[in-house]
Amino acid sequence: MPTVLEHPLAAHYLTILRDRTTSSPDFRQAARRLAHLLIAEAASDMELEDVQIETPLEPTTGQRLVKPVVLVSVLRAGLGLIDAALELFPDARIGYAGVQRNEDTAKPVEYYTKFPRLDDARVLVLEPMLATGGSLDWAAAKVTEHGATDVTAVCVVAAPAGIQHMARAHPGVRVVTAAVDRSLDQNFYIRPGLGDMGDRLFTTE
Repeated sequence: MPTVLEHPLAAHYLTILRDRTTSSPDFRQAARRLAHLLIAEAASDMELEDVQIETPLEPTTGQRLVKPVVLVSVLRAGLGLIDAALELFPDARIGYAGVQRNEDTAKPVEYYTKFPRLDDARVLVLEPMLATGGSLDWAAAKVTEHGATDVTAVCVVAAPAGIQHMARAHPGVRVVTAAVDRSLDQNFYIRPGLGDMGDRLFTTE
């Protein structure tokens, strides 16, 4: 089962994203703010190690993340989450997974991939729309092929079909989402959804 973000601010920003009257600038701002919450939840199970530091007053024991972080943006919509992720993980390495959906079959079509080292890191795959699961399945398979062993997917909304697909194809990949929506329509769009996130982020059609 996915981790569904239960937070008043998440509900607030998701509502702005769903509203068809939201302008592109406001949409981008709400996506960024919601992404902070999603990324924080995606990091909630990361391993820590004790470190000795000096405060201005005395020595103390603190904690730091053990693993580095890699952000893999599934193009295009994943770009709407990456700035917020970098604010939380400024030293993160960045990869890109370019895939577009065949509108007739809803199958993913690859057009670009570029990854840094993945085998030593927590890999956060930024895929805002988990519809059929095809694109996220493809991205998860790609990062695994390139050495990733610790993968979390960060989504804005997810459909039951996509969740079931990921559970079958990648049971070890944790999915974090702001909402699980009702279903997919005949065109494989999430309902109620929020439209095409890439188009709304970048004012394209």
